[in-house]
Amino acid sequence: MKQYDLVVVGGGIVGLSTARAYLMRYPHLKVAVLEKEAQLGQHQTGHNSGVLHAGIYYKPNSFKAKACVSGQRAMIAYCDEHGIPYRKVGKLIVALDESELPRLMDLWERGNANGVQDLQLLDQAPLREMEPHLNGIKAIYSPNTGIVDYGKVAQQFGQDFQALGGSILTSCKVEQINTRQQSSILATSHGEIETRLLVTCAGVYADRVRALSGVEGEVKMVPFRGSYYKLTAEKSHQVTRLIYPVPDPNFPFLGVHFTPTMAGEVLVGPNAVLAFAREGYTRWRVNPADLLDTLTYPGFWKLALQYWRMGTLEMYRDFVKPAYLRDIQRYMPSLELADLVTAWSGVRAQAMNRHGDLLDDFLVVYGERVAHVQNAPSPAATSSLYLGNLIVDETAKAFGLGVA
Repeated sequence: MKQYDLVVVGGGIVGLSTARAYLMRYPHLKVAVLEKEAQLGQHQTGHNSGVLHAGIYYKPNSFKAKACVSGQRAMIAYCDEHGIPYRKVGKLIVALDESELPRLMDLWERGNANGVQDLQLLDQAPLREMEPHLNGIKAIYSPNTGIVDYGKVAQQFGQDFQALGGSILTSCKVEQINTRQQSSILATSHGEIETRLLVTCAGVYADRVRALSGVEGEVKMVPFRGSYYKLTAEKSHQVTRLIYPVPDPNFPFLGVHFTPTMAGEVLVGPNAVLAFAREGYTRWRVNPADLLDTLTYPGFWKLALQYWRMGTLEMYRDFVKPAYLRDIQRYMPSLELADLVTAWSGVRAQAMNRHGDLLDDFLVVYGERVAHVQNAPSPAATSSLYLGNLIVDETAKAFGLGVA
């Protein structure tokens, strides 16, 4: 039986950041990361738009605001140190008409209160000068918002962790967790593993992994699929910056946006529709057990009743490409159906409570010598270095490890 002082379940960017931070602070510990896939960062880490968020959206003095602003600075410094390419392409949050201006100005005030540097408020003329093909009457410009390949960042986290003496076990699925007096025994596809301390960062499976250990919790992970198109090479030059809508108060997600990538493409998306499987990366991927788990959860129906109109429209646009096109033409009228090429999809691990509330805050649930990260919402990738250190701060205190 393999034995460790600490095991981190989940080889995504948050789990790897946490494991790395543990060994940087407690180098005497024997630490392992368990990842069920054959490679690291195969789910949310490898299926996101790669944005280095600056911290505009979040309520001033909130945890998310601090985590994003501090996390972005730490991430940029880390990329500089390790030679990971990134680009500060800048971001425009665009108001299409007068009705959106109050919400745009609220974001302006939030961004400034959060200490986001160099924000500018643009009228129509300078906006058109920046992006000639873009509709809009006013915009917030954040020149320090950027893009990066978070898959490469996660790989570097893993290399750091191994260089510090950590072990990474891939293709290692946790099937059962038995808590004993002084340790936990994990039944895995690699055999039994014993660990004195356990931290799980299992993303869309966070609630199920928590349940394996017998730790109670109220949240359910409900998967939402976000699908992307990409612009053809002939049209991708028309977008040089990140372009976001003003958030719709009638919908709990940010909405479809335009994202240049480090690969030189321009993504359009994501939408947000219920996924029929926790790894439902395509429209027709259905896992009956996962779907039943969602549909029998009271919180899902409360959310669905609250947002049924917008949710139905979002589902319609997901299946009907011309409807999707009409939505993005409000921002880029020159785009045509042939300009949109199907790209890929991601699945958002969205924590929800029984009241139908989408949890917006970071959440860790504790058992005996066990800590389960139950919610690490966007901007978790941008904030992953900050979050990793925070998880170590909180769990080390709960585990009685003392000050390193």
